[in-house]
Amino acid sequence: MPPEAAGGAPLSLVSASLTSASGPLVLAVAAAVLSLIAVRLLERWLHARAVLDHPNDRSSHAVPTPRGGGLGLLAAALPLLIWDALSSGTGGPALPWVMLVGGVGLAALSWRDDLRPLPAIPRLSGHLLACYGALWALPLPGPVFQGLLPGPLDMLAAGLLWAWFVNLFNFMDGIDGISGVQTIALGTALALVAAATAVPLPVAAPLILAGAAAGFLVWNWHPARIFLGDVGSVPLGYLLGGMLLMLAAHGQWAAALIAPLYYLADATLTLLGRLARGHSPTQAHRDHAYQVAVRAGLSHARVSMVVAGLNALLVALALATAAGPLPAAVAVALAALLVGGVLSVMRWRPLWLGPVRAASGG
Repeated sequence: MPPEAAGGAPLSLVSASLTSASGPLVLAVAAAVLSLIAVRLLERWLHARAVLDHPNDRSSHAVPTPRGGGLGLLAAALPLLIWDALSSGTGGPALPWVMLVGGVGLAALSWRDDLRPLPAIPRLSGHLLACYGALWALPLPGPVFQGLLPGPLDMLAAGLLWAWFVNLFNFMDGIDGISGVQTIALGTALALVAAATAVPLPVAAPLILAGAAAGFLVWNWHPARIFLGDVGSVPLGYLLGGMLLMLAAHGQWAAALIAPLYYLADATLTLLGRLARGHSPTQAHRDHAYQVAVRAGLSHARVSMVVAGLNALLVALALATAAGPLPAAVAVALAALLVGGVLSVMRWRPLWLGPVRAASGG
């Protein structure tokens, strides 16, 4: 491998890679169009069958809204992911079959959970089985935690982290637009970093998920006409989380940490804070920073736009890590400061934000 590729000549290599591999971009556009159509048709079907998300203690909406929009997103994305796998990858390796099988299995489990809630133990057991089964089969080139943990502990910790990411992606799907925005950002970051570093990672797969999320976002933007449901958030967290672990195992740990940092930080800090206050981790709540911001009066759209802006900066910082160890360390520090600042603003809303409109459900 040429030194510049190994070190990751960022922008020029990204441009050349994406220009010479327009296939992934075509698949992303196809996923967006198919998702746009499929989610609209699905909305009517869910309404007719009264598959609705009724407001509860965790909700930030006030009106019963169809849930299960992830079925339409997956109906658009999965055939393209399978086609990419059958053609041995477009613009890079395909998503491993074991992850596709795990994603479909979790979608089936989560759809059952959407229709009639499952107890926590069988639900979490399914998540752990999908994560550890894939880790056992994936040909990871190195340790996920960069040698900080011995081999067996690295595998154990990676599986737990993956299962946590699956669940936090579900927990964070609490206002209109936020998970669509997050999926677009993570899919874009994964594809760009793979191209910039020339590591053998999927390029088409994350862009397909990003495209499908963009199509879904048209109907999920505030006021949302449909929600992802567990059938959407759980498989998305699984597929994106798995690709982030693959990125870390290829030595790009800084990018794998920076790209999802907002979701990781908000969900993890909220969980730790609730545990410190003696709350049950399974109890429904609205304590995430983005939910606090909505309760304070910011609209769903405004909060999701803040998250989108933050994620755009995180994508740029993740890409900057390809330039070498020193830029990677600086990028991690800047990402931590940015995310910490945004979380503080969401929770305490300083005066410079100005007056906000009363929050509305949706």
